[in-house]
Amino acid sequence: MEDMELDFEYTLTEAPGHAMELAKSAAEKGCEMVVSVGGDGTIHEVANGLYAAGANKDVVVGIVNTGTGADYIRTIGVFRTYKEACQRLTSSERYTVDLGVVEYRANGGVAKRIFMNFAGLGFDAEVVKATTVKFKSLGAMPSYLMGLLSTLMSYENRSMSIVMDGEVMERKVCTVMMNHGKYGGGGMFVAPDADPGDGFFDVLIIDDITKPDLLASLPRIYKGTHLTHPKVSMNKAKEVAIRPALPTAVQADGELLGEAPARFTVLPAALTIII
Repeated sequence: MEDMELDFEYTLTEAPGHAMELAKSAAEKGCEMVVSVGGDGTIHEVANGLYAAGANKDVVVGIVNTGTGADYIRTIGVFRTYKEACQRLTSSERYTVDLGVVEYRANGGVAKRIFMNFAGLGFDAEVVKATTVKFKSLGAMPSYLMGLLSTLMSYENRSMSIVMDGEVMERKVCTVMMNHGKYGGGGMFVAPDADPGDGFFDVLIIDDITKPDLLASLPRIYKGTHLTHPKVSMNKAKEVAIRPALPTAVQADGELLGEAPARFTVLPAALTIII
């Protein structure tokens, strides 16, 4: 960025959650642009830091991807190579996107988190939980695969009360995901028609599917053809409240948060990204 004559300061993150503090501090100092250098988790933390500072609509966000998943930038069109991404930081092109808010249970109370790409509970969140708690030391891809396999063996579908924009449903489901972006899980084409700036979640619900059927259907998610499965539905919604019958983990942008009951709401046109 020095070659482009950009005046900038940088700080290295030291631990999970540190990027939130750095983004919040940068906004409070009056920085007009904050650049996320990392993966989807770093983007997630930057958005939360700006929101905590009340500056998510005032500070422009740049993204330089150095992560492996790169799910969010696939949707919004940021270059995956860091050199091209750095060159775009001087661009006047902007993409105004929605943010999601999830309220959930943690440490005996109610907590709140902002998310950029997707959030959910059920099978996908239990995979995140297994990956984070049991297999994180194995590295990104091995830990995810081990988390997926262990969850496939142990997970049982849950009965849930789902309220989607006021419509109440009682269903036994495998997973529910609220999507702003099209991709998740390292390239899965989860929500092919999602638009991160339309003011809605694309809500994916996988009903009471059997484990053999789920395993056989996983490759279809990478192609986006899973939506034709009779146990899969996709809906547009601005607010979703979910109360499961059994304790169920909640994740946002691949980060394990806490447990349901949970409520998900859209913050429309809440963040501006350089593309």
